[in-house]
Amino acid sequence: MLTELSIRNFAIIDSLSVSFEKGLTVLTGETGAGKSIIIDAVHLLVGGRGSSEFIRHGESKAEIEGLFQIDDEKHPVFAKAEEFGLDMNDGMAILRRDISLSGKSVCRVNGKLVTIAILREIGRTLIDIHGQHEHQELMDERLHLPLLDQFGGEKIASALTEYQKLYKRYEFASKQLNDLSQNEQQMVHRLDLIQFQFDEIQKADLKLQEDEELMEERKKINNFEKIHEALQTSYNALNGEQHAIDWLSVAMNNMEEAAGLDEELRASSEVVSNSYFLLEEAVSNIRDQLDSLDYDTERVEFIEGRLNEINQLKRKYGRSIEEILEYGAGIEEEVEKLLNRETHIAKLEKEMKSIKADLIVEAKNLSELRQAFARQLTKKIHQELKDLYMEKTIFEPHFHQTAYTFDELSDRGINQSGLDSMEFYISTNPGEPLKPLSKIASGGELSRIMLALKSIFSKHQGITSIIFDEVDTGVSGRVAQSIAEKIYKVATGSQVLCISHLPQVAAMADTHLFIAKNVRAGRTNTSVKPLIETEKIKEIGRMISGVEITDLTKQHASELIQLAKRLKITS
Repeated sequence: MLTELSIRNFAIIDSLSVSFEKGLTVLTGETGAGKSIIIDAVHLLVGGRGSSEFIRHGESKAEIEGLFQIDDEKHPVFAKAEEFGLDMNDGMAILRRDISLSGKSVCRVNGKLVTIAILREIGRTLIDIHGQHEHQELMDERLHLPLLDQFGGEKIASALTEYQKLYKRYEFASKQLNDLSQNEQQMVHRLDLIQFQFDEIQKADLKLQEDEELMEERKKINNFEKIHEALQTSYNALNGEQHAIDWLSVAMNNMEEAAGLDEELRASSEVVSNSYFLLEEAVSNIRDQLDSLDYDTERVEFIEGRLNEINQLKRKYGRSIEEILEYGAGIEEEVEKLLNRETHIAKLEKEMKSIKADLIVEAKNLSELRQAFARQLTKKIHQELKDLYMEKTIFEPHFHQTAYTFDELSDRGINQSGLDSMEFYISTNPGEPLKPLSKIASGGELSRIMLALKSIFSKHQGITSIIFDEVDTGVSGRVAQSIAEKIYKVATGSQVLCISHLPQVAAMADTHLFIAKNVRAGRTNTSVKPLIETEKIKEIGRMISGVEITDLTKQHASELIQLAKRLKITS
């Protein structure tokens, strides 16, 4: 849920910091005080369209920052964070957006710079803003089938998983078949090319790490004179005219004699003896190396030619011998497939026919589950609409024609969601035909329809916070009370922030924030104040009567609050 919101230099807001709690938070205040401005700021925070016009007059940039706390380890935001390489291990998401006078935005998630697109992807999993004149996710027909799947829970999820496993096999086999079924002339050209490449790699007869060994050998040959001179000088110093090893032999013999007379010299004698034998062995090795050292012109030419051949292959097929050999293994398999193209095509066609048959079985199972849950959803939404005094409204998840035969399947095509295509249809007046939900005009009816849908889907979408921006406009009386109760019901499953002009909604609030506009030093500014019980009664009284607050309106406000408390207990 959204726990903290900080806004600076945004519209008429100078600096504002507000904390939000669980449950239903209602924001009220005079028209123009800045209630919708706060919602606009949240909308920008989660990736909405920005503009330099939002920046407070005289300032260089607007700054918006929000802290979200996510307690559910399975919340979809974690998968999104992992997808974009964002750290969210502590269950906290800090979103920040700065808008400059040029209109450009700088966006961050948990301190890491991100694009607007990524901010929007993260934001849409955290918060859903619904305004009276704005189509949100529930108005997007492309999301209706996923919403039904969410409503179906584990049963549909399990069936969809089984279907998608087969779909991936089908998709892979289809790609292989498509590759083999290309224009025959193209296949011949392709075969000629990869056959040449394979023969070239095979002819090279590469060995792993061969290039490294050759480069090491070349290094030794190129430094032949330096190595020979160093070895000869060392040998002469040890066993030449100066007889260093002979003098060490004299020292060893004398130390052995001295140690026989004085035991305390035994350790030093052994050191000298060990040194003599080690040096004698080294002299022998140096002599052998001098004898074997030879400058082979033909070997030099072979090494240079071989390394040049390997480097040419690297430029064509891989950065290392290992990659070249892997590439060769891959095209060897492709050569075999192209040489036996007809056999492989027949095998793939048979495999795809088998997968198709299994797909149809799984698709039927998935579709039947969706149809069953669609009927359950219809009943629930009709009940919600009845509670909102729209009992004559008809809601129906409308399934388009589904293909269940091989020919139809080929013509219609398949996708990873199954073979179903579904859209929410609705009719708000008796005798009127059902129409797509997205075609319903805005207004009081649309507000109630959307609220009914939210009452059902908020539990299944995983969104931590929902904002209703004056969705109760155009209603009053018993409808207003029913809307208040529905909004509170949604808030029992998700945090809800609601801008409202209805006293019935304000009375149901767990937290009531009063938005005020004031003038300081000649500048207009917006402030937010949490209301205590007595202040809440006064504010609801103002919402009931307007400017003048009488004892009667206070009494009415108090009665509304008491009614709300009773409804909360029984809900």
